[in-house]
Amino acid sequence: MFFLSLIEHTLRLPPHLLNLPLDQAIKGELENLFLDKVIANLGLCVSVYDIRNIDGGFIFPGDGASTFTVNFRLIMFCPFVGEVLSGEVEESDAKGLRLSLGFFKDITLPAHLLPNPSKFGEDGKWTWDFNDIPVEQEKDAKPFAPIVITASIDFDGLGPISWWV
Repeated sequence: MFFLSLIEHTLRLPPHLLNLPLDQAIKGELENLFLDKVIANLGLCVSVYDIRNIDGGFIFPGDGASTFTVNFRLIMFCPFVGEVLSGEVEESDAKGLRLSLGFFKDITLPAHLLPNPSKFGEDGKWTWDFNDIPVEQEKDAKPFAPIVITASIDFDGLGPISWWV
């Protein structure tokens, strides 16, 4: 879900920030540029983790700002397909649910992906109807199983353990 990404960026540092310690001024500018932004193929930037290297400090003709080449690491949020997340319900409507992880509130759960059978109630909440558990069974009936699991071994690395010894 979270990972560090090493980035190299050419950063223009405005003159009004030069009175601050260099690393503090650069970190502030990096946060303004990257925090809460989505970077293609990386995900959502959550935080500037550290600054690894600062080179340069060149002032180009006609520009009063210093330009630095900065190597730094960002903490990125990018859940992978199939990852299990735990969130809270932010909104509920007939189209489905909107969930929040606290720092990220744009998780949608469409109605067609909710467990079956489910329904949207007049109170604005989703409910799931569970099958009734039988109270009485016939004498020769197969024991009731409240949960039935269907398994698969048709992928690499799956199957009887004796196959892999």
